[in-house]
Amino acid sequence: MQRRRFLSLAVLLGFAAALPAGTHAAEKPSRILFVTQSAGFVHGSVRRKDDKLAPAEVALIQLGQQTGLFEVDCTQDCKSDFTRENLQNYDIVAFYTTGDLPIAEEDREYFFREWLRQPGHGVLGFHSAADTYHNYEPYWDMIGGTFIGHPWTAGTTNTFTVHEPENPLVAPFGKEFVIRDEIYMYRHWQPEKVRVLMSLDYSQSPTDRPVNTEHGYHVPLCWIKDYGEGKVYFNNLGHNEVTWTNRPFLDSITTAVKWIRGGIEVDATPNPEVSAAQEKKARADFAAGGFRKK
Repeated sequence: MQRRRFLSLAVLLGFAAALPAGTHAAEKPSRILFVTQSAGFVHGSVRRKDDKLAPAEVALIQLGQQTGLFEVDCTQDCKSDFTRENLQNYDIVAFYTTGDLPIAEEDREYFFREWLRQPGHGVLGFHSAADTYHNYEPYWDMIGGTFIGHPWTAGTTNTFTVHEPENPLVAPFGKEFVIRDEIYMYRHWQPEKVRVLMSLDYSQSPTDRPVNTEHGYHVPLCWIKDYGEGKVYFNNLGHNEVTWTNRPFLDSITTAVKWIRGGIEVDATPNPEVSAAQEKKARADFAAGGFRKK
């Protein structure tokens, strides 16, 4: 397992300037296992070069140091590190992964049936965490959706509606958020099981690529859910390396950790009515905007 000690001082200082400041928590920091193994496409944000940790890994480590809320271990070796025994060392597992990870079946079952259901435990899912275990139901049911395509590519500038601007998990984004990043569409989206907090605004997010509407028009960006007594936070952002220096994105992650730790209360009651309204609006905006069906 590789840790922050492998990072050069120059890399650390480069990312530190972009990260939000925070007060050190009086309580013991949570421990996060950041899984960045790719069994499929390898994103630049988690690609290690010259035996140094990847940009997303550096950013999350630095965020923990800045806030004092958590400490991070990064792994690209699930076979060795994602085990029942090793999970005892952690409060949170963060996923930025692709494909079918080499985790033993008994360890996967323990993770979903026992570990994640405990109070104070949780999952942070970033970007291609939804491009992982496409056909393993316990995983996609937990994470909330499965990648089917990204009509909004890494070079497109997109606008997102924040459904609950007062919600501390998405308050950093304001009422409307604009960013250049790659945006996924999903299958296995279950509105009755999640509280969606942000969605793509088609009317302000043009793309010249065809859009796969087979599984619906609504494009959720950020959502949360309870999982037993554990908690799950997912955010589609993070494809572009520069996103990992974006202050609202990092502030949202900080608040998500506070929520998982039990430091703040956030209502995770599913809001399928919001998804229904967004589906209706997205369908109308799709037609008015001249998008092409895939």
